[in-house]
Amino acid sequence: MMMHAFLTNNRDELIGRCKAKVAARPKRAASEAQLSNGVPMFLSQLIRTLQAEDAGEHDQSFGISGSSGGDGLALSEIGIAATAHGASLLALGYTVDQVVHDYGDLCQAITDLAFERDAPFAVDEFRTLNRCLDNAIADAVMEFTVQRDLRVMSEHTREAKERVGFLVHELRNALSTASVAVSALEFGNLPVAGATGAVLKRSLATLGLLIDRAVDEVRQGTQSDREVFTIASFIKDAESAARLAADATGCELRVEPVQEGISVRGNRAMLHAALGNLLQNAFKFTHPHTEITLRAYSSDGKVLIEVHDHCGGLPHGMDQAIFRPFTQRGADRTGLGLGLAIARHSVEADFGTLSVRDVPGIGCVFTIGLPLHRSL
Repeated sequence: MMMHAFLTNNRDELIGRCKAKVAARPKRAASEAQLSNGVPMFLSQLIRTLQAEDAGEHDQSFGISGSSGGDGLALSEIGIAATAHGASLLALGYTVDQVVHDYGDLCQAITDLAFERDAPFAVDEFRTLNRCLDNAIADAVMEFTVQRDLRVMSEHTREAKERVGFLVHELRNALSTASVAVSALEFGNLPVAGATGAVLKRSLATLGLLIDRAVDEVRQGTQSDREVFTIASFIKDAESAARLAADATGCELRVEPVQEGISVRGNRAMLHAALGNLLQNAFKFTHPHTEITLRAYSSDGKVLIEVHDHCGGLPHGMDQAIFRPFTQRGADRTGLGLGLAIARHSVEADFGTLSVRDVPGIGCVFTIGLPLHRSL
C-alpha cells in the first residue's frame, strides 16, 4: 500500500495516538483547538506531498513541504504551519523539546501502526516523510527560538526601563526635598545647623547614596547597607521633611508619639525614601485642608508604620494596581507612576511588606510592616 493511502485510511487513528501521547506528557495541557493546528494539519500536508510525488508532480510536492534542507527564500505550506505551531507553543509556555516531540509523536505513531498492520513502505516514501518532518521541526523550532529571544529582549528592555525609572524618581524626590529645604532656609533666614538644615543634609546624603548604588549596579557590585535603628528616630526624621511638604500643600500633618525602644534592622536610607514616597503620595492626593496622620507601633513581632490620608478612597480594584510600575491614579500626571512601586520594592528588600487599606469615602491607610528587631 502506498504511504499516502495508508495515512489517509488511518488518519483518525494516528491523530488519536498523537493526542494520547500529548495528554500523557507532563505540563503539556492543550485545548482541542490548539491540538488541531499542529500534527493534524501537518499530517494532511504530508499526505498531499506524498500524493504529488506519486503523481510525479515534484514542484507541487516541494511547494507543499519544501526541499531537503528547507526552502531558503520562502517557507513552504508545511513551513508556514510549523512556524505558527512553534509560536503558539511558546505562547502556551512550552519548551523547545516539546516542539520537537509533537512531530516526533507522529513519526512514532506512523512507524508503530505500520508495523502493527504489516504495511511496508518504499524507501523513497520514508525519505519524503523524513524530509517533511525535518523541515517542519526546523521551521517550528526556528520560530519558537526567534519569538522566545524577542520576548526575553522585550523583558530585559522593560526591566531596564523600570530600573532607570526607579532611579530617576528617587533622585527627583531627594532633589525636590533638598530644594524645598533650601527655599525654607532662604525665606526664613534659618540656621543651617537647625532642623531644616538637617533635612537638607539627609536629602543630599540620599542623592549620594542613590548615585553610588547606580554606580555599583553598573559595576555589578551592589551591596546592601543594613543597620539597626530605632523607629522613634526614624519617624522623627521623616516628620521633619513631611512638615515642609505639609506647609507647601496646606494640609495638616499629625504625628502620633512612638514608643521608645522599638527598633528594626534594615537599609535606613531606602526605607526612609519608601516612607517619604508614601507621605508625598498622601500630600499629593489628600483633599486640601484635611489631615494626614503618621503613626508607628509594634504588634505581634512586627513594626507597623501607617500613613492615613484623606484622598476620598480608591476606585474599585485599585488596591493592588497602584503598586504596579507606571500606574497613576487621578488627573495629576506630573509624576512617573513609580512612587508606590519603588516604595514596595524597597520595603520588600528588607523583608517587609507594604499594603494599602481603602476607607471608602474617606481615604487610604498605607502600612509598612517590618520585622521587629530584638536585642540579644
